[in-house]
Amino acid sequence: MQDFSFLIFLLLSMALCGSSNNVFNVMEFGAVGDGLRDDSQAFLKAWNAVCTASTTSATLTIQKKTFLLRPTIFTGPCKPPQIYIQVLGDLTAPKTKSVWYGSKSTDWLTFVYINGLIINGNGILDGQGSVWWSSQYYRKGEVDELRPIALSFSFCNNLHISGINVINSPSKHVKLFKCIGATLRNLQIKAPQDSPNTDGLVIAASSQVQVLHSYIGTGDDCIAILTGSSNINITRIACGPGHGISIGSLGNQGNYDTVEEIHVQDCSFTGTQNGIRIKTWQGGSGYARKITFQRITLNAVGNPIFIDQYYCPRLINCQNKTSAVKVSDVSYDGVQGTSTTKTAINLSCSQSIACTNIQLNRIHITSAGQAFETSSYCLNVRGTAGISVPIVACLVK
Repeated sequence: MQDFSFLIFLLLSMALCGSSNNVFNVMEFGAVGDGLRDDSQAFLKAWNAVCTASTTSATLTIQKKTFLLRPTIFTGPCKPPQIYIQVLGDLTAPKTKSVWYGSKSTDWLTFVYINGLIINGNGILDGQGSVWWSSQYYRKGEVDELRPIALSFSFCNNLHISGINVINSPSKHVKLFKCIGATLRNLQIKAPQDSPNTDGLVIAASSQVQVLHSYIGTGDDCIAILTGSSNINITRIACGPGHGISIGSLGNQGNYDTVEEIHVQDCSFTGTQNGIRIKTWQGGSGYARKITFQRITLNAVGNPIFIDQYYCPRLINCQNKTSAVKVSDVSYDGVQGTSTTKTAINLSCSQSIACTNIQLNRIHITSAGQAFETSSYCLNVRGTAGISVPIVACLVK
């Protein structure tokens, strides 16, 4: 970590001093930085210079101003094995939805096919999502796929993101898709609690991902881990408000979905709708396995421990089906704090395909100042429970 910090410091110093010919400042390519005039083309010109540089590394510097960017796609592959983006200033999305009509990208800032990308800085990326949230048409979820993601990475291997602030996305804030080897550290991701479907971080079809030392508070999942993902490590995340950290949803529309080797540790949840959750639809197939939750702190959290194999959020055509995603090898160890729901441990597994090897140890979840004792519920669950409050007597060995 010290070596990485020193490298960032060195590159930043070079950018500020203008002492290297592989440092490219967006201002030199026509950016204005007044937050009013569109700087998208200037950014793309600067990106082209960075991406085609005949050097072992190149740096794109965004200085301390406010830049208005329309939906923009930064594409690779690039010549330099490593590309640095120093985000010292702020980026803001347009405040009107009409800008997206006819755009090549449905998202705001998109990075595609770029290996060795390192993004660092303390700038703010403001997705200006409130114009999207206020529409009841969008709140119904009828056209969620048209709501822009603020920051999207696809097919970007060996990705590093550190220090930036991503706020007020119209939809998901940050998404990784088919990325191998990614480290996200010291991020701040924020949106109002009532902003619809504004997940903080979505990890899909990606592997070898680390998410470390970050704060995420939005109107949906702080982190959602979707199908095709494996070897994901989530450490020291402060989550809330939001819907907790979720694996899934999986198995929608009969899909075969898989996730494995997901490890969540030393995370805290404050005022979230859910805590640590696995959610699958009836009728799907595949598996969610080799999952651990360790040293989790809860502060007035609903549904603290939740396996929901009957996920059907809009309550439309929610029929029981015989096929299901297989949930197995899940460990909860050291989950402690307070719950706003009586059923603090809810393990609702498929009636036809049992959850197996579910292990609970050192669980202590009490009422969040309300007049009830917490309880547990199991449906078709096989596993073991050690010391636990509430008592989990419903597991079948």
